[in-house]
Amino acid sequence: MKQEIPQLDSPIRNFGVQLSSTPRGARLARLLATEQLRTWGLPTDPAAHIVAELAANAATHGRVAGRDFRLLLYVVGDTLRIEVADTRGECRPQTRHPTDDAESGRGLLLVDALADRWGTTPGPRPRKTVWAELSLPPDHGNACSGATGGLSQRPRR
Repeated sequence: MKQEIPQLDSPIRNFGVQLSSTPRGARLARLLATEQLRTWGLPTDPAAHIVAELAANAATHGRVAGRDFRLLLYVVGDTLRIEVADTRGECRPQTRHPTDDAESGRGLLLVDALADRWGTTPGPRPRKTVWAELSLPPDHGNACSGATGGLSQRPRR
């Protein structure tokens, strides 16, 4: 008797790259993520904004001279997960509420507004990973649906 192997309704897709903890590395993370999402036939927004914020934080607050950060994107089922890992595990990200005239400090507020879920995962030491998830529409893996389908919008609080 032949045993059937279960098939996934949608493929598992992943992309990872290690980048320098510099402003240039952060910009490259956004560009590479945008191109990978296009290759997968997924919309670039709001995922590209989330990648930009997490990569900028890794290059600014997670920077250790001579150590890189890692960007990982993957799709499993109906979820796009974005992960950025750096080598400052002792520096946990926190949302701040900057003054109106502050020039920075809004990155995690944007991530919180754009992502369905986000958080941090420790280790292995000295690393930490900041992650964000976006729900995909049910037809994201359907070749007949085209590449124009958007990420689902979460209800606003």
